[in-house]
Amino acid sequence: MNSTLGFGLLGAGLIAPFHARALRDCRGGRLVGVCARGSVRAKKLADEYGVREYSTLDQMLEDPDIQVVCVLTPNHLHHDAVMACLAAGRHVLVEKPPAMTLRETDEMIAAADRANLRLACAVQCRVRPAVQAVRHAIIEGRFGRVFEADAIMKWYREPDYYHTDPWRSSRRSGAGVTVQHAFHYLDLLHYLAGPVAEVEGRMTNLAHPSVNLEDTLTAFLAYRNGAWGVVQASTALWPGVDVRIEIHGENGSAIVSGEKIALWKFRDERAEDETIRAIGDPRQATAASGPADFGYADHRTVIQDLIDAIHEQREPVIPVRSVRHTVEIALALYQSAARGHPVKLPIEDDPSIWA
Repeated sequence: MNSTLGFGLLGAGLIAPFHARALRDCRGGRLVGVCARGSVRAKKLADEYGVREYSTLDQMLEDPDIQVVCVLTPNHLHHDAVMACLAAGRHVLVEKPPAMTLRETDEMIAAADRANLRLACAVQCRVRPAVQAVRHAIIEGRFGRVFEADAIMKWYREPDYYHTDPWRSSRRSGAGVTVQHAFHYLDLLHYLAGPVAEVEGRMTNLAHPSVNLEDTLTAFLAYRNGAWGVVQASTALWPGVDVRIEIHGENGSAIVSGEKIALWKFRDERAEDETIRAIGDPRQATAASGPADFGYADHRTVIQDLIDAIHEQREPVIPVRSVRHTVEIALALYQSAARGHPVKLPIEDDPSIWA
């Protein structure tokens, strides 16, 4: 195999150009082609990067120059596409959520394990320097006992956003704010504060009456370690402000706003704390006001790690198995909202939540 890995993009929607830009800047990887059936956007992207255009996934998987596939399809189509790529011997980077059910997620993980292939997930907010600083401080014990871990996502999306593609107005396709937008921040809470034991969620549509899905979530989380958490997530709140991830413990507090450290305060002040407080570019948008208003550096980090993981025959930094619990949290929130009471984890799949 050529030491430079060939990548194919399955899907040419909003996120595809971010993967293409990221690949352009990666070592040891190159974009070979784009596949999106009958898509003008696929042709435009292929022409822009001078790469091949495929009419079907089968056609792309027949190309021996493709070793890795980025699955960028609508959320409800991830599972079947990932399974087809793994069956064809390709490594996979799948956008979030990896799948719409726990069963599908488990099938994907098992298939990758059987084939000894790398299966990574693009919950790229994990690799942000600010998030990594908080995680390192938690692991070091600087917070002491973590008491509270919250995510506040008060964004805005124009009504037209939900009609740019048919799936974006479909609850069953995973277009609601909980799984389409807040998934990243549910993932960060799990990543930073640990597994969740119980959730209670309420969902509503405040500002997008033309679609039958939730644009607003308010939730309570109880973590297994005894910490509590609040999640507020919405795409109804003009003009949209950066997400805040807040971690509060007995010996310190940290707040990440967008990709910046907004608060970093501990009883045991250290020399490196001033440097940590300066993490993040205040000019970098993080999707609060528009679906494409963010940079591609985090995707580049995830893709570069996947390239390195394939060459080094190790697990990628964000394997899908590490995101399974985030899928479970999101599904539990839908179950709680539908049933009107708290839900304890672990859970089983319940298709009725999409009705």
